[in-house]
Amino acid sequence: MLEEPRIRLGSDDVWLELARTGGDSWQITADWCSWLTADFTADLSTAEVVDFAARMLYHLQAPSGGRFSAAVTPGRNNPLTLKAGPVGDGFAFFVRLTPNGDDAVCHLQMEIDPIATSELHEAFRALHAALVV
Repeated sequence: MLEEPRIRLGSDDVWLELARTGGDSWQITADWCSWLTADFTADLSTAEVVDFAARMLYHLQAPSGGRFSAAVTPGRNNPLTLKAGPVGDGFAFFVRLTPNGDDAVCHLQMEIDPIATSELHEAFRALHAALVV
């Protein structure tokens, strides 16, 4: 059986994972040093995740290397936003998770240490490729 598409960003201490669990159901999991965790299901279409991966790839390939932000899906039902800032040869991320949509009351914010641009590019390229088969 083939593994469902997924992407994991971060290290052993601080990480974020977006993984399809079947159809339009995705699991979003985050962990910060085992002190702060989030684990919830989000309804996302394949097209929304493909578009998110494509936007991330575009920003990672952009010659400016400047800050950027990308949300998985626009509007109130967005469960995940990544804000990236350039650091050395990679990007550090500020992650905002909103299990109940764009809800100012129920959200988790955390930072992920810098990840090399080449590693990020490969991770988002693999997610994109797994979804457009």
